[in-house]
Amino acid sequence: MTVELLNHRAEGPDSAPPLLLGPSLGTSYALWDKVAPELSAGHRVVRWDLPGHGGSAAELIGPGATVGDLAALVLALADALGVERFAYAGVSLGGAVGLHLALHHPERLTSLAVVCSSAHFNGAAPWRERAALVRREGLAGLADGADARWFTPGFTVPRLVRDHRDADPGAYAACCDALAAFDVRAGLGRIAVPTLLVAGREDPATPPAHLREIADAVPGAALVEIPGASHLAPAERPEAVLAALRSHFGEGAARLGMAVRREVLGDAHVDRAQARQTPFTARFQDFISRYAWGEIWTDPTLSRRERSMVTLTALVAHGHYEELAMHVRAARRNGLSPEEIGAVLLQTAVYCGVPAANSAFAAAQRVLAEEETGDGT
Repeated sequence: MTVELLNHRAEGPDSAPPLLLGPSLGTSYALWDKVAPELSAGHRVVRWDLPGHGGSAAELIGPGATVGDLAALVLALADALGVERFAYAGVSLGGAVGLHLALHHPERLTSLAVVCSSAHFNGAAPWRERAALVRREGLAGLADGADARWFTPGFTVPRLVRDHRDADPGAYAACCDALAAFDVRAGLGRIAVPTLLVAGREDPATPPAHLREIADAVPGAALVEIPGASHLAPAERPEAVLAALRSHFGEGAARLGMAVRREVLGDAHVDRAQARQTPFTARFQDFISRYAWGEIWTDPTLSRRERSMVTLTALVAHGHYEELAMHVRAARRNGLSPEEIGAVLLQTAVYCGVPAANSAFAAAQRVLAEEETGDGT
């Protein structure tokens, strides 16, 4: 018997660390359209639709549903995709699912980001009233007021408003039942996975105080407030949300990348690069540490010796002789002898041209001479 899964979209390489993205009530996975493609550069991103929303079947949920029921559907999706442990970020109801997973299935999470959400949603009564209204009258009226609930004045995302209007009323009402019953304040202190809280400073539904309450209770949690963002921050302020999530989910790669960068290039060079860093260049420096050094140079497919040979050749081919000098020093740290470096540069004379190799030999000779006299850094 085939079990129906939540509708989902996967992006990024299958070998990358998995990251699941959860939506808010009334939206689809399109909520993450301006964030997920960027995150997929370093993650296997899987974004999913709530039951009765987007492409997910309404029958996956029923009256009296709980956030735990939704979390079970997310775990079933992860299991079907062969994902044992994953990072998770969710907005509003999707964030509540993340909190439930962190409390009841911590062995499945590597890290958590809760975006414009809460440990409780202001009591059961308003959600029971909304569920009854939707079961009685459908979603047209609520969809008409979506912009005011979701965005700052003058901003809208027509696709998300359309998704709200097209959602299944019964499944939407069941999600309201889940929000009515949700309150995990008493358990927040037990959450042990690395946790980030992201608040929209203009959010009337889950204002910053709700996120601050979680941050104060979860050991080691961090809180980021985004100016000019209301309830659907990933749609309204995607760049700010992306920066926060990259910092949180990519911290391990950045830390590892910086360590490898220092091992290969030397502390003196990296210290100089860091000292020259400005707000304008900070993201580029982060990119270099995270992707070039944290992912490419740590890939065990090639040894560091082999990577140095490839790098020297590429730098000669493009005439980057200042960078070449730096990587001649790196090649020596990676175990290449002067004779081996010379052989690599001789190879470039055949395939990159004699003038390029001539300049490369001159740059390399200066570095090797400095090494002999102890003047190199």
